[in-house]
Amino acid sequence: IWAGQGVIRADATSALVRLAEFLDIPVLTTNPGKSAFPEDHPLSLGASAVNSPPAMKEALDNADLVFAVGSSLTWTPFNPQIPRDKHFIQLTNAEDDINKETRIERSLLGDARLGLEALLAEVTSMLDEPRPPVRAENTRVSKQDFHDAWKDERESAEAPLNPYRIINELQNRIDPSQSVLTHDSGSPREHLMPFWETRATGGYIGWGKTTQLGHSLGLVMGASLAQPGKTCVAVLGDAAFCMTGLDLDTAVKNRLPVLLVILNNSVMACERDQLRISREKFDAFDIGGNYADIANALGCWSRRVTAPDEIAPSIDAALAELREGRPALLEFVTKECYDFAGNGPADQRDSKG
Repeated sequence: IWAGQGVIRADATSALVRLAEFLDIPVLTTNPGKSAFPEDHPLSLGASAVNSPPAMKEALDNADLVFAVGSSLTWTPFNPQIPRDKHFIQLTNAEDDINKETRIERSLLGDARLGLEALLAEVTSMLDEPRPPVRAENTRVSKQDFHDAWKDERESAEAPLNPYRIINELQNRIDPSQSVLTHDSGSPREHLMPFWETRATGGYIGWGKTTQLGHSLGLVMGASLAQPGKTCVAVLGDAAFCMTGLDLDTAVKNRLPVLLVILNNSVMACERDQLRISREKFDAFDIGGNYADIANALGCWSRRVTAPDEIAPSIDAALAELREGRPALLEFVTKECYDFAGNGPADQRDSKG
């Protein structure tokens, strides 16, 4: 099952879970569809941006049928790559989505929740009992193997800091069922998307078809206004903060309790290959600054973190500020880190991907 943002908009998560469990079908979510299916569920393959977890790739390779629900199946490099050699069924409320970029053999036009409930009624009338959870167990094991393979990075004591350690500490200290997270464009999206485990529908704001740097700051402030009881966090890079960081003043003046987590590696990491000429002529690749100082000058609580043993207490201190109704900013000085598809400096690549 290929679940998109339409599942979130239609409040169709419960129906999707029931259908997936009855038929024992693994579920992946698109970038904007992340949180449409609980990622602590054994049938969850997780979400994908440019990178896809191995379990997701394996499931797509082995599938003969893909059921897309609440997704336009639009091709974009910021979603799972749509296989061309599979049979597709699509449930969408937008007629223009059908056969737009992907050949659809059976189309269901309608609301995602109502369509899933109708489909569930049909399959339960055809089958006497749920299918045994064979795929669920295989998916759970495959996903656990993936996380185990990345344990060293997620628990790394390196300095400069490893971004995966930071995300792991955030996961350990923030209740996913009571929070809203969003990434920014570039490396933070790729670091966060596969490892942050969502539990509640709408607990993650995924985006990427438009990729302007700094977009996450506006999103997280909007999330805080829309869901004032939730812990609202944006994970962004230093380049993204350079684009829109002074808008933090809006959060300060309006007492919006949002947390900005800056992964400061002092480079435009994702643009390493694209900026060859401008790097050579104008040093466009390297950036730098003390962003915690900027936040402090704007009246926002901030802390610059350089040591691994400071990560956890700094997160706790920032969350305490949020509970008092104030915004906070954490600037983590990180290394330029590879991702699990092998992107990054050649000397940092290995066989994990």
